[in-house]
Amino acid sequence: QVQLVESGGGLVQPGGSLRLSCAASGSIFSINSMGWYRQAPAKQRELVAIITNGGSTNYADSVKGRFTMSRDKARNTVSLQMNGLLPEDTAVYYCHGRIQPGPLAPPDDYWGQGTQVTVSS
Repeated sequence: QVQLVESGGGLVQPGGSLRLSCAASGSIFSINSMGWYRQAPAKQRELVAIITNGGSTNYADSVKGRFTMSRDKARNTVSLQMNGLLPEDTAVYYCHGRIQPGPLAPPDDYWGQGTQVTVSS
C-alpha cells in the first residue's frame, strides 16, 4: 500500500508565500514521477508542477517563475515553494505519484488527500 501525505496549506495574503510538502510511504519499489495538481471550485484538476525520476521539472505557465518544486529522493518527499501567490492560486492542491509498488508490479497512480490553499486579503 502506497500513501501520499501532504502538508503545508493554509490562508495567505496576495503576494505571500507558502510551502507544501508531500511524503510518499509504504510499498515503493520506484518512483517514475511526482507532481502537484490543483483543483479550484467548479474547475477541472490541473497540473501545477511535475518532477521526473531523472530530476527534470516542468511547470504550468501560470506558475512559472513563482513556484519551485524540489525533491528529496532518499526520503521520497517533494515540496512546492509557492511565492508571489495570487487569488487565482486558491485551490485544493493534490500530490500525485506515478509509483511502482513492487519489482513485478506495473506503475500506478497515487494521490494524496489534498490540502487547501487560500489566497485572500
